[in-house]
Amino acid sequence: MAQTKRTIKKYPNRRLYDTEISSYITLEEVRQLVMDNEDFEVRDAKSGEDLTRSVLLQIISEHEDKGQPMLSPQLLSQIIRFYGDSLQGFMGPYLERSLQVFLDQQTQFRSQLNSLMGQTPWNTLNDLTERNLAAFQAMQRGLIDTAAKVMPTPTSASRGGKKPG
Repeated sequence: MAQTKRTIKKYPNRRLYDTEISSYITLEEVRQLVMDNEDFEVRDAKSGEDLTRSVLLQIISEHEDKGQPMLSPQLLSQIIRFYGDSLQGFMGPYLERSLQVFLDQQTQFRSQLNSLMGQTPWNTLNDLTERNLAAFQAMQRGLIDTAAKVMPTPTSASRGGKKPG
């Protein structure tokens, strides 16, 4: 069964109406749809024009005003400079691919961190102790082997001594 896009209508009074739940929603609820990976579109209630991008930009703008912004003035200025540039058509796909690579790396990093953190402290300590013990035993074997080659054996020392007389 093919899932259709969720439609949100935007009215002239700037209110957003979610047709799936038959209720008005806030921008924060639209943001939650994004966070939940919901497939949706925002349409002008009167003209049917697609307003999805402008609503998403509005959400970004509101979040940039709160807390620590992600988009510096320099970055925003550079993006603005691409509008009307001959490379404008390449910039969107480039940013999308770059962000996807970043997200893939972040997922991989989190997975590695979770597998590392998933071990109990005792398991980690036991593993470390076993590796240290094995290294210490290997060092001892090496010292013993080296000492055996260098030091004379007790039988050869007794033969090389004075003759009884």
